Amino acid sequence: MTDPSATDLDARYGRTRNGRGRQPLVLGIIGVLALTALAWLLWAAFVQSTPPVSSRLLGFTITSPTSATATIQVDRAKDVEASCRLQAKAADFSIVGELTLTVTADSPRRQSLDATLTTQRDATAVVLVGCTTADVHHPR
Repeated sequence: MTDPSATDLDARYGRTRNGRGRQPLVLGIIGVLALTALAWLLWAAFVQSTPPVSSRLLGFTITSPTSATATIQVDRAKDVEASCRLQAKAADFSIVGELTLTVTADSPRRQSLDATLTTQRDATAVVLVGCTTADVHHPR
């Protein structure tokens, strides 16, 4: 025999005997949200892995107590103007010199550049902060 109070509660709260009333709808919503999150993740990974400009420090030489020379390599994915920032650092890691190189849009897409930094005092290292473009402000 069926308990009448249980039947009334099922009717009151919209429960069915098999318990599958809203399950397909909830699973569908979760599936759409998961696909949207996956699409965004793939898009973000692609955009971040293909920057318009990248750079690396090939080497540096401390030429005098007030001068340092560095060689950097700049790779650009398209013809954009890039600004590359170099810093000369002292033994206590303070910045003793700084220089920004501009790579024009009509120059070769892959090139090595030499730069001479004037320093306030003895430098022990030259650091490449990175290169930026008008669209990308995070140094690469």
